Amino acid sequence: FVLNHTSDQHPWFQESRSSRNNPKRDWYIWRDGQGSRPPNNWKAQTGRSGWNFDPGTDQWYYTSFLPFQPDLNYRKSDVKEAMFNIARYWLDKGVDGFRLDIFHCLFKDKYFRDNPWSYYFIPQKSMAGFFQDWKYNLNQQETIRFAHDLRKLIDSYTPDRMLLGELFGDDDVIRDYLGKHQDGLNLVFSWNLMDLRMRAGHFRDIIRHYETEYPDPNTPVFVLGNHDRKRLVSRIGENIRLAKLLALYQFTLRGIPVTYYGEEIGMSDMYISRRNAKDPIGKQFKWIPEFVLNNLNLFVNRDRCRTPMQWDDSENAGFSKPGVKPWLPIHQNYTQVNVRSEADDEESLLNIYKDLLRIRRESKAIQEGIIKLIDCPGIEDQLLAFKRQSEQEIVLVLINLSGSDCTFINKTECKHLVFQIGGYKQSSEGEIRINPWSGLILSA
Repeated sequence: FVLNHTSDQHPWFQESRSSRNNPKRDWYIWRDGQGSRPPNNWKAQTGRSGWNFDPGTDQWYYTSFLPFQPDLNYRKSDVKEAMFNIARYWLDKGVDGFRLDIFHCLFKDKYFRDNPWSYYFIPQKSMAGFFQDWKYNLNQQETIRFAHDLRKLIDSYTPDRMLLGELFGDDDVIRDYLGKHQDGLNLVFSWNLMDLRMRAGHFRDIIRHYETEYPDPNTPVFVLGNHDRKRLVSRIGENIRLAKLLALYQFTLRGIPVTYYGEEIGMSDMYISRRNAKDPIGKQFKWIPEFVLNNLNLFVNRDRCRTPMQWDDSENAGFSKPGVKPWLPIHQNYTQVNVRSEADDEESLLNIYKDLLRIRRESKAIQEGIIKLIDCPGIEDQLLAFKRQSEQEIVLVLINLSGSDCTFINKTECKHLVFQIGGYKQSSEGEIRINPWSGLILSA
């Protein structure tokens, strides 16, 4: 559900830009400039000015992202009511809820004050970037109140519905969106898992962070990839074994796992030159050499992670009918990497995902139990160990994130193998020797 903006082709905006006295003029954010300059210094999330001059009415309109995506003005009560009516339309049809796009952008400072200068050029969690602290155009208190109002609408429906927010900010800001009494957004994406460092200590720190900052009844939402970042398999050097271990970690944490399409079969980025990009951001930065973007860890041509889903080895990978040209090209590896071929392979990444989903569905401990880290003296950077425990059940998760064997002294009651990736040996004395890059789930 995109609340922040519409297309510039939308009838609302066409009316809004038709004249200064049109009834829908203030449904969008229009301002006079400072002479020939924009109204203030606010930048869009893409790095360019957020202000776009409209010669027809001699004013500027604001866009948080791209020039053809004008932001709605939520200080106009008619806009809020219109968007709530859109929500009601879909809720009445029975949808379970909404994934809220760029929710933190909705309101802007009513005084249109300039943003302060920042040392950061590379965007930092949408708090600062392009040498600007985004103080007055993101995460306004009115947006947080809007989240609570939207929750009231959702809660008026039976059975229960839910709101999952895509937003960025410090932990205290995100907790405000969730609400002190869980009366804001039901869920907010947790992004820390996107920045991978392949050592057990890193994954242990992620658990500690979310257990400290978002204890129960808050529920983290863990993601390994999305439509704005390099695909997971491309970020880990096409290492499918490691992808399996990351899935084991993601699906056994206290939280909700979200899978970006194709992640479950190991789809990778496809090289598409920025000259041929459909992505407007890729086109905007086509003048920057590739090695500069790579060194700055900037992923600007998002076409590369958005190629069609690879269902089988037929023409167009089963995504489109034969002879049809898809919007984006099919990855060259589709004859090997596809759902049909992996479905028949018991050891495939797809079947690892299916097994983990089945285990989650059957395990109360993993679904709703507490999580408790287990110390691993001397092998902290190799082995990640934690328990999931409910009133009915306890399970133990062990993941060796290294190229060497490691030994875990199992003092828990969990001895029965539920799931494994790679190999291990368990002695009668409770000593478990885990092979390199291996993982397992044990139950009591």
